[in-house]
Amino acid sequence: MTIPMVEARGVRKAYAGVEVLKGVDLVVARGEVTCLIGPSGSGKSTLLRCMNHLEKHDAGELRVDGELVGYEARGHKLYERNDRQICHERSQIGMVFQRFNLFQHLTAIENVTIGQIHVKRIANDEAQMRAKELLARVGLSGKDALYPSQLSGGQQQRVAIARALAMNPKLMLFDEPTSALDPELVGEVLDVMRDLASSGMTMIVVTHEMNFAREVANTVYFLDGGVIEESGNPREVLTAPSSERLKSFLSKVL
Repeated sequence: MTIPMVEARGVRKAYAGVEVLKGVDLVVARGEVTCLIGPSGSGKSTLLRCMNHLEKHDAGELRVDGELVGYEARGHKLYERNDRQICHERSQIGMVFQRFNLFQHLTAIENVTIGQIHVKRIANDEAQMRAKELLARVGLSGKDALYPSQLSGGQQQRVAIARALAMNPKLMLFDEPTSALDPELVGEVLDVMRDLASSGMTMIVVTHEMNFAREVANTVYFLDGGVIEESGNPREVLTAPSSERLKSFLSKVL
C-alpha cells in the first residue's frame, strides 16, 4: 500500500482553552495538490503549521511521509523530538508564508543559498548554481543581486518559493501566499505554483483563490469552526456544494 505524503487523524489544537482544530482527518497523496479553504479563523493556517511542527497539535496523529510529525513513539507514549531532529524534519518540508519572511539584509540569491549552505551543508559554488537555476525557474533571472526592498511583492514571494525549493523538499506548504499581494501581482505567483503542480510536487495550499483551487487542486477541504465541513474534487465541491455553510461561503468569495 502506498503511504500518503500527509495523513491527519483526529488532530486537535487549542489556544488558551479555545479549540481551533476539533478532530481533523485529512489525507494527501504523493504528487497531489490539496487546497484548504474556509473563512478566517477556521483553523486552516493552524493545521498547516502543525504539519511542520511550527505549532504543536494537542491530540490526534499527524504523519508526513509515514513519520510522526514532531514526535516519536516509545512503547505506548509519544515523546517530542529534540531540536536537531525537528530541524531535520522541517528541512524536508518547504513553507511559503503570507508575508514572504525574506531576510531583508540579504540579496535574492543569498536568501536562496543560505539554507543550502547552513542547513544542507552544500558547498557555496553548488548552492549558488542551484539558486540561479531556481531564480530563473520562478522568472527572476537577473534579479540575483537585488535586496527584498528593491523587489515587488510578487517578486519577493517568488524568491520565497525559490528559497523553499532550494532545500529539495518532498512537500510544499503555502499559507495564503497571495493574500498580501496587490491584485495585479497575484497571477505571477499563481503561475509559478501551477508550474510546480504540473511538475508533480506535493502541495498543500491555504488559499482564497477559488479559481486556482478549481483548476489545479486534486482535492479541496472546506474548514469551518475547526472541523472539515466538506471535501472532495474541487470541480464538484466548488460548483455544487452540499453543505449550506459552504454555499454561503462561496457566495461571498466568488
